[in-house]
Amino acid sequence: MTNTTRRDFLRKIMVALGGLTGASFFGNCVPKEITSPPPTAIPPTVGPTLSPTQTVSPPTGTSVPTSPTVAATATSMAAPKAAPELVVVRSGEPEQLVRRAVAALGGIERFVRPGNDVIIKPNICVAYHTYEYAATTNPWVVGALVRMCLEGGAKRVRVMDLPFGGSPEEAYVKSGIREQVEAAGGQMELMSSFKYVSVDIPEGRELKQATIYADVLEADVLINVPIAKNHGLSRLTLGMKNLMGVMTNRERPLMHRSLGQRLPDLSTRIKPTLNVIDAVRILTANGPTGGNLADVKKLDTIIASTDIVAADTYAATLFGMKPADLPYITTAAARGLGRSDLASLRIEEVSAG
Repeated sequence: MTNTTRRDFLRKIMVALGGLTGASFFGNCVPKEITSPPPTAIPPTVGPTLSPTQTVSPPTGTSVPTSPTVAATATSMAAPKAAPELVVVRSGEPEQLVRRAVAALGGIERFVRPGNDVIIKPNICVAYHTYEYAATTNPWVVGALVRMCLEGGAKRVRVMDLPFGGSPEEAYVKSGIREQVEAAGGQMELMSSFKYVSVDIPEGRELKQATIYADVLEADVLINVPIAKNHGLSRLTLGMKNLMGVMTNRERPLMHRSLGQRLPDLSTRIKPTLNVIDAVRILTANGPTGGNLADVKKLDTIIASTDIVAADTYAATLFGMKPADLPYITTAAARGLGRSDLASLRIEEVSAG
């Protein structure tokens, strides 16, 4: 093969190789058609289903900005609002007032369990006047409590007091309480003398022993329902004073010799489950028996609390009085039987209307 021929042969080989290399190079520069993989279904959420009010916490270390509304919701969920310690309800019919007050404290189920034996202790001190004179507890307030206790599953609900003026039978009828209690499904009980028992009062300072109606001591639930009224000796009759109605009449004069100490003594032995102070009408003068409608002030108010000292303290303000005006309140508070500093209490004041 001549040199020319050999040179031509080599040139042809180089041209061929260059073509192949160029094709490969330019082929790599041409964009290929891009095809996406088929969509993949999103797997279901793993874990509990959340309700509309639930929130999901971010992973540890993650900061998530929150709006004031979200922050407030989170705070309220973390720390539920505490129930009030005392409730004041105004402006409504007696049953509305009572139901609203008990509901605000947690409902009747907080105080009455199915099968409970319940005693309601109103103030039915005399057989002289109807409820309009504010010497006795409002009958519709008592009837509402009877009805609510039965709705809560109480086995029976008895209502009782020991009047000092007139017979119990007459007082029960004259006050209107018997009619409302029986209409609500409750029982009016005459406090028979053979049911009184002598009991020690271990925490008493002056009152070391008392004769008390045994069923009151044995009941599952005791609801104390005084009317807020003036009293010639104690200045006011409220929750603690109403407890004297579970004692014999012969012992009551002894109590009045030192109410400031002996009412707190009695309160260490008789501890109501609930106190509901009737201020639908209050007696502002000439108590405890009254008799003049000019002394009656209609307030349409109910005060309710498990703390008898707090209830009495607030009720005293309806008469323009402070704890210092009522020695039994200051003594009871000092002995730890309740609280009289209203500013430190969780108080809910609402309208029933």
